[in-house]
Amino acid sequence: MPTPDDALIRRKDEHIDHVRAGRGLSGASSGLEAVRFVHDALPDLALDQIDLSARFLGRRLNLPFLISSMTGGPSRAEAINARLAEAAQALGVALAVGSQRVALETAGGSGGSGLGPDLRRRAPDALILANLGAVQFALGYGVDEARRAMEMIGADALILHLNPLQEGVQPEGDRDWRGVAQGIERIAAAFPGKVVVKETGAGLSAAVARRLADMGVAALDVAGAGGTNWGLIEGARATGGRAEALAAPFADWGVPTARSLRDCAQAAPDLGLIGSGGIKDGLDAARAVRLGADLVGQAAGVLEAALTSTQAVVDHFELMAAQLRLACFCTGSADLSALAQAPLLEEPRF
Repeated sequence: MPTPDDALIRRKDEHIDHVRAGRGLSGASSGLEAVRFVHDALPDLALDQIDLSARFLGRRLNLPFLISSMTGGPSRAEAINARLAEAAQALGVALAVGSQRVALETAGGSGGSGLGPDLRRRAPDALILANLGAVQFALGYGVDEARRAMEMIGADALILHLNPLQEGVQPEGDRDWRGVAQGIERIAAAFPGKVVVKETGAGLSAAVARRLADMGVAALDVAGAGGTNWGLIEGARATGGRAEALAAPFADWGVPTARSLRDCAQAAPDLGLIGSGGIKDGLDAARAVRLGADLVGQAAGVLEAALTSTQAVVDHFELMAAQLRLACFCTGSADLSALAQAPLLEEPRF
């Protein structure tokens, strides 16, 4: 008979399969296509000298990219995490691991998922973010679990992810969210400057951004609508069942990434800001920076590369960097600060 550990691990593997098959693709647009730059036909710049470095949580990164949270069962997760860590080290970018709940709750403390000291050995200089579900901090988790998650992988900071749509659809989901805000506030107080709160594909509104800022978190990841919709993923796990029917009307649910970025940048200007959710390429990354992102995250878009090799992940992000650099060149932006102020053809409507 399967144990709860087995069920958690199987679920994570199913998530990978459904993402690869495109069954969780949001029916919403990210809105980033509405951001159109004024072309500078006479840039007084050398393309190769454009500075794409960024700062986040007090750390300097070579490129403004976050390899966003991915997870899976032990059959693939260990190789995925090893490749992502090696690529983060080679590129000088940030890395966020997938949910560590399985690793915390299974015997051995890593769930066989590559979420142990080896991750930091593979990426000694990278900015690494641990990851736990925020709802768990209303269901018994506390400071000790947060600390264990970070120490497990030598992380610099901790992501608390928000996923009410996914939990509401998932047959095994956690549906009682009373106390989640208080849990976030407790962890933010215990680890000042080290807590990032992210959505998981439905975006953050201005009102939620302001609440989180008041709770003392250090940064936000909008993870807006336009990429993976985890409600649809959970529906796909129950093909033909109630969960699939429940999720179907929510295919385009959420705050589009572009709208979420603009609103959160205005509502919580002192917080670090990550733009993710439907980021397709380096031009989308440029658009996200223009809307206020300090870093740009990608997960599903790099999954196939992560299943292939470290070099495939490096190649993927090097192409994105080249596209981002070209966007800077064609807007006359010498660095990302300039790009964030680059003129647009018109005020975008999201």
